[in-house]
Formats: sequence, C-alpha cells, structure tokens
Amino acid sequence: MMRLVMALLLAVPVWARVNYSVAGGDGGAWPRVLESMGVPRAAGEGEVVVVGAGAAGEWRSRVEAGALVILEGASEAAAGFGIVATGKRAQARSVADAGAPELDIIWEEAIEAAVFAVPERARVFAKERWSGAPLVVGWRQGAGAVLWTAVSPGRRGYERFPYLPQALRELGVAPVAESRRLWAFFDASYRSRVDLDFFARRWREAGIGALHVAAWHFWEPDAERDAYLKRLIEACHKRAIHVYAWIEFPHVSQRFWDDHPEWREKTAIGQDAHLDWRRLMNLQNPAAKQAIAAGLRGLAGRFDWDGMNLAELYFESLEGYGNAARFTPMNENARAEFTARHGFDPAELFREGGALHHARNGEGMRKLLEYRASLAHRMQVEWLDELERIRAGKPHLDLVLTHVDDRFDTRMRDLIGADAERLLPVLERREATFLIEDPATVWNLGPERYPEIARRYGPITEKPEKLAIDINIVERYQDVYPTKKQTGGELFQLVHLASGAFERVALYFESSLMGRDLPLLAASGARVVSAERGGAGAANEAAVMKTVAWAGRVEGPARERLTVKVRGSHAVRWNGAAKVDGRVWPVAGGGVVRVPSGRHTVEASAVKPPLAVVDLSAELTSASVEGEAVEFSYEAQARAWVVVDAKPARVEVDGAAFGAQAVAVGDGTWLLELPRGQHVAALYGR
Repeated sequence: MMRLVMALLLAVPVWARVNYSVAGGDGGAWPRVLESMGVPRAAGEGEVVVVGAGAAGEWRSRVEAGALVILEGASEAAAGFGIVATGKRAQARSVADAGAPELDIIWEEAIEAAVFAVPERARVFAKERWSGAPLVVGWRQGAGAVLWTAVSPGRRGYERFPYLPQALRELGVAPVAESRRLWAFFDASYRSRVDLDFFARRWREAGIGALHVAAWHFWEPDAERDAYLKRLIEACHKRAIHVYAWIEFPHVSQRFWDDHPEWREKTAIGQDAHLDWRRLMNLQNPAAKQAIAAGLRGLAGRFDWDGMNLAELYFESLEGYGNAARFTPMNENARAEFTARHGFDPAELFREGGALHHARNGEGMRKLLEYRASLAHRMQVEWLDELERIRAGKPHLDLVLTHVDDRFDTRMRDLIGADAERLLPVLERREATFLIEDPATVWNLGPERYPEIARRYGPITEKPEKLAIDINIVERYQDVYPTKKQTGGELFQLVHLASGAFERVALYFESSLMGRDLPLLAASGARVVSAERGGAGAANEAAVMKTVAWAGRVEGPARERLTVKVRGSHAVRWNGAAKVDGRVWPVAGGGVVRVPSGRHTVEASAVKPPLAVVDLSAELTSASVEGEAVEFSYEAQARAWVVVDAKPARVEVDGAAFGAQAVAVGDGTWLLELPRGQHVAALYGR
C-alpha cells in the first residue's frame, strides 16, 4: 500500500514555495532576487519568508511546516538555528562559489566580516576564498529549508553573491511560471560538432523561442554547411523554436570579401575596412549591391527560415572620427556623392596638414556626420525594401531590424550614424520588430537601464509593442563587479527587468550563457504578477497521503490547485491532465500548461482532451475543448509551429479546412505548420 501511495504522490503536481513575504523591515534586496527568478510577492504570508534582524516569530516551526526562511548575519532567529558568531573576523572581497569554484567573484569593496559557526548539516554555497569563512549556507529541515548569508547581498542583490538564485532553487524555491519567448543569437562556429537535437531541447527548456543564426557562414552554397543548417532548423522547428537569418551588412561573408577586393569598404586612412570580426563591403557600389541582393535572395530560398534580421547596418566606430583608422564610409562612391553635394572631399578632413584638417571639429565634420547618418538611414530603407520583396514570395517570414540604442547614449548618431527617431516611422509602416541593442559603452550599467531605455523610446514610437531589447552577455571591458560576464542574479535581473519593459528580449549570444544559469533563465523572463496555492499543499503532506490512499486513484481530490496572474502567455509548471478556470485544458505537456495573459486557476482534471497541444511558437490567447475538437487562438509574428501528442484527423483555421500536414517528430509527437498572424485553429482528434 505504501508503494502505491508514494507512486500516487509523485503524480501529484506539488510546487515548492511559489511566493514570498517579508517579516520585519523592507527585505532589502531580497525582493529583487526572488522576483528576478519568477517568484512574486504573496498577498499575505508567503512560502518564502525574508526575516529581518528584529522580526519575531516561531521560525523553527515555520520551517518544519514547509517554509523557506532567509536570514542575514547575526540575529536571534539565526542563533535559533545554530548560526553563531565565533568572535573572529575575516577580510572579505574574493568569494569562492561551490558551484563555480574557478570563477573570479570579486567585490567592489572589501569588508571586514564576522566569522560564524554554522550547523554541521549546512551546505556551504559560498565562502571567503582565502580564509574559508562561510558566507552563504543552507539546508533542508523538516518540510522546509533555511538560507543564511553572513552579510547583506548588496543594494541590488547580486553585488556579493551572484548565485543566490541557484542556492534558493536547490533548497526548493521553484518558479511557478516561465516565459517561452526569449530570442537568442547563434553562431555556428561555436557549435560545429554538437548534437543539435539535444541543444534544441535545452534551448526550449531555457525559454528560447527563436534562434537568430549568423547567416554569413552560409552565404555561399556549400553541401556540408548547408546540411548542417538544415538539420539545425529542423531540430528547432520540432521544439517550436523559430529560426531567423541574422544578416550583418555591410559584412557579407569571408568568401565575398576575398573574391571582391574591388568592392571593399575603406576607412578614413584609405585601408580596407576589416574591423574586428566584420569585413565591410561598399554598399554604395551598384555592382556590389546587385551581387549582394542576389546572394540574399539565394540565402532566403535555400533554407526554411521563419524570419530575417537586418542587424547593425550603420558605420564604424564607437570612437567616431577620433580614430581615422576605423572611421567609415570612405569608399569612392560615398566620397564622390559627398563631394558633389558639399564641394570638398571628406577625406581631406583626416589628412594631416591638409587645408581642411583644422575643421575636423567644425562645420566640415558636421556636414560629414550628417551625411553619414542620412546615408545609414537610406541603406536601412533600401535593404528593408529588399527583404519585403523576399517576404512577398514567402509571406510566413517575420522581419526584424537590430539597431543600436541612441536614446540612452545619445552620442551614437555621431559615432556610428545611428538614428532611431528617423527610422522608427519607416518600420511602423511595415510589419517588423525594432530590436534595440544597448551599446558597449553602457554594458557596465545596471538592469535599471532597460526600463529607462523603454521610457525614452515612448515619445518617438506609436507601436511600443513592436520594440524589443537585446542584452549582451559578454566579458565586459569596463571594471565591473562581482563578475566580468553577466551571470546568476545579475543576468536574471537584466532579463527580468527587460522583459517587464519590452515585449521581446534577445540574448547575445547563445553560447555565452553559462550552463548553471539555464534552469532559471525561462523563469527570469516571466512576468508573474501573483501566484497563490489552493487546496492541498506541501506543508500538509500527511493529509495528502491520507487522501490519496483513501481515494486509491491518481485523479482523486489530492490534486493541487494553483492560481496565477501573468502578463502575456506563459508556461505554468504542471504534470498531468489539467483544468484551467474550470475547463478541460488542451494546451499542456512536457511538464507545463500554457495559459494566456490574465488570471487563471489550474487544477487537476480526470478527463483528458482528445489531443493535446504540447508546445507552440506563438502567443496563446484562448483554448477550449469542443467535442472531438481542440480549439485555440493564437498570435504569431512568424508562422506558428505547433507540437501535438497525436496526429490530427483534420485541421481548420478560422473556420475553414487547412491543408496542414502533420509530420511525425520521432518522440511520439507531431509537428504542424500554421499561418502567421492572428488566427483560430481547430484540431480534430478523429
């Protein structure tokens, strides 16, 4: 009987600690830490409790009953759990994390911290690197757990202990909802010999809904490379992941550069513009433009793309005209056009001792910078027009333009020719997304910059829903703390605040993400307003066992109920058949239930739908079961990939028969391709 009871319990969807509250004080930075990993504040008493130094309470009994208690430093509550100061002190600045012992974690300022004795059963998550003094410890106790830090985690919550979210997760803080709409940039040169099906599954579990693939590696036909990309696209589609061609004009490809030295861009000192990894071509040359347009059409036709991303189409460099060796465009076509308009060769502005050299910071240079910004805008419009012509033959394609932010760092217009205010009205007349990239000059600033960037774009756009933001996850050149690259709490706060400010968040790039960040990445992008448990909970497992043993079946009354309020379509963690808002729900599988934006109650269902939508690459707006049909409405920027657990006998879209052919994926599921836009689909089980 006990074996049966335990088997039934494993089938019961039990969430661990879905919300938090603060006892005593304002909680410091802990609300930021918890909310960035998808754990909202409770309306009353939370399942995670941040305990202030003077907060009174029976914390041991609370933990035994199932709460997770967070403590800081010396306090009566900490002493009650056996955490006491030894009287010793340690200089703390360098931290060793148990999950990443080789990672340099350096605090901006050293502090002298008390050394504490901790219970033997405590796991040390982080310690002072040289003395070994425990700084972050935790353990499970009864049905609950304790997390303690020797000092405050800092004003933002990640300045000292970047991996607090991972420690909380290990102790049972399980985010209730996840976003499945993150974008990520992908460069095949970092993933040349990998299991693409494995990676596609991992990307989807991390909340990635689209991959933007560096298309310059596949510009010219090549049997081996083309086969690789086709396998990648197929693996992504099977996981409901869109794949975009990431175009980096004026860079075309290595071979194009090698084959056409006569079309290379020039810098202000007359050298070929091979700058960083990009090899820039002269897009003002008519013959070059014609050849590149033909290559772009060929690239679009050879592969089953879901969209095209025209990225970073402006000029070098972030040093502006102060570095002539990187300043572009100085090709003969641009110089001739400028000379015809203004009566002097712009190259003269950079010639030492030349007649115009003294005017570098004056009227002559201002004319050049204005011409340069105007030319960048003209190029962007021309190539968007080319993409529109491609989309006319492939109406399922989504279009994206990635453009560096010039509203937060207003120098970008003069430095590289970027002018968002002029470009946005052009995009608003098209069905295209404006993906804002924060420039390297602000990578050292905190997560709060993303709501501020969104605020600054508000006055210059009529369609804020078409704005997206790109986060660079890279080794930063500035002095930054506690890690050179964004990871742990900093990464999650970046994604969380960006997701709250923009409809879409992209990450540059997929291979720079650290493996230990992936399990919480999807939750960090979630926009969870509230989450409350209803029915049987983790704190009364004895009652659950008693009820299940009495019921003798998995669909009995021991099942849990969860009420969530989310902004946008989300995946709610759930195992087994479910009802949403009292109705049998057909969009579920793989350990989640997909719900639309709004407030919803999820609970167990004794009835299964005729077939289930396991995943889809679209925003879900409603769903229902009507007899043998599963109906759902969706909105998709590109075509929608829909994964179902059985082959539909018939498919309808907007009330009419639709000729979608279900393709067996190989893991017991089937893949359907549905049209781009807003639609209502009906899938018939038989």
